[in-house]
Amino acid sequence: MTILLTLLRRDIYMNLNTDIWGTFKIEDLFPVLQNGKANQGMLSDGNDCFYVGAKKDDNGVMIHCAYDADLIQKGNCIIFICNGQGSVGYANYMDVDFIGTTDIVAGYNDNLNKYNGLFIATILCQERPKYSFGRKWKTHLRNTVIKLPQTKEGKPDWKYMEQYIKSLHCKPISTKNQVGNSDKLHVYKWKPFCIGRLFKVFTGGDLILNDVEEGAIPVASHRADNNGIGALVNTIVGQQLFDSNKTIALADRGCFHASVQAKDFYIGTRVKALVIKPKVKKEVLFFIATIINMETFKYNYGRNCTSGVEEVVISLPILQKPDGSIFIDETHLYSDKGYVPDWIFMENYIKSLPYGDRI
Repeated sequence: MTILLTLLRRDIYMNLNTDIWGTFKIEDLFPVLQNGKANQGMLSDGNDCFYVGAKKDDNGVMIHCAYDADLIQKGNCIIFICNGQGSVGYANYMDVDFIGTTDIVAGYNDNLNKYNGLFIATILCQERPKYSFGRKWKTHLRNTVIKLPQTKEGKPDWKYMEQYIKSLHCKPISTKNQVGNSDKLHVYKWKPFCIGRLFKVFTGGDLILNDVEEGAIPVASHRADNNGIGALVNTIVGQQLFDSNKTIALADRGCFHASVQAKDFYIGTRVKALVIKPKVKKEVLFFIATIINMETFKYNYGRNCTSGVEEVVISLPILQKPDGSIFIDETHLYSDKGYVPDWIFMENYIKSLPYGDRI
């Protein structure tokens, strides 16, 4: 949803004539505004519903929890994040029933559905700068004014917003792969490898995004959301373009996050590009990026991995002989002990996952 919202925000403000839109107060758009009721200490363990709070990513979902009739709130609403450092001012559309924290307010309108709800949530997020830097939203929420498409009568054009979102949708992605058909991972048999033995590591030079033209080439940045992409730009003379079929982008300042891109990309200032040394399929990059992201916890609380990426150790499946014994490479190319990553296993594992056949 994060990527869709990003593209939608850009499309709305670049391609739609917002000058003819009307202005509407939140209290007029949403006759029912319901405060969240819960905190995490009130929850019971379970997997019945979402616990939704002051979180802009993952549609605001914090955890899964047990159903509680006293705390549950109806879905098909806009969730306003009214408190919470870094997230206040964001809005999400929630289609299912949920339990909300006291940091959110749910807005209801009988005309709302998942299509116009997504449209409105996107517009609401444009109001976020007003509530940054510690400002609270709940006090001013009812009087917040946003611009929306309007009918000739000056009312919100719910139908237009719905049709606009529907026009952005393509045919749903399908897969022939079934859940549970993948081979067992047997992680206890994996062996350690240094990233520097598997990849050539490049560090991005200074790149000021305000100085480059908008375009279609992704720039990987120091972020974990939006698949790590910070901007889309035109060709930058003198900037190395990395092959998306051979390269993992790695953010290592502020967050530690590896991503695989759909198309060739640039890297932002100090972002790392990990170019894999052997010739492997792209599925292997997805496998390894996932494993790298399992190391994120080591770099929480302000710790960065800025100069020692080559020495970061990850565990991977290893090549075995037909009799099940470990294959040892006498050249010790990838490991001092001669272990060799099982590239074929990693490729086939990703291919066997649901939707792995659509990569």
